Amino acid sequence: KQYMDGGLLVPDELVLNMLAERVTAPDCANGYILDGVPRTLVQAQTLDAKGVKIDHVVSLEIDDNVIAGRMTGRRACTDCGATYHISANPPKQEGVCDLCGSGLTIRKDDAPETVLNRLKIYHASTEVLKEYYAAQGKLRLINGNQPIEDAYEEILRAIGAKV
Repeated sequence: KQYMDGGLLVPDELVLNMLAERVTAPDCANGYILDGVPRTLVQAQTLDAKGVKIDHVVSLEIDDNVIAGRMTGRRACTDCGATYHISANPPKQEGVCDLCGSGLTIRKDDAPETVLNRLKIYHASTEVLKEYYAAQGKLRLINGNQPIEDAYEEILRAIGAKV
């Protein structure tokens, strides 16, 4: 949490130890979805070396300004944790949770300066994974600037799932 709140990446050793333990759980026997990991080339290579099977890598291709707008527009309830977005899913009354009436705040990891730092880190250390997984035939590029429902269907088609 400390790393994420600061817009930093969690150290590889911590991420990979947690992941290696988690994917051996019985509920992962028929497959799993990894979200946000691997984030670096070293992580990807280490997962391969550990035998963690990755069939498809989905990259949602979204313009940085769209990402920033989506993230900085998120709001969270201070009490019940419900989430909103100022344009995509606004509360009925600005700044007030529809569910419990408490105030809404911007999460630390959604602050504009944190978002810009995360995008900078992404371009420097994570984007190289596209080449790595493309070389293995696993990369699936998805247009993330389209409506959610359309992106969802495109993802399903890209990984060979039923639409």
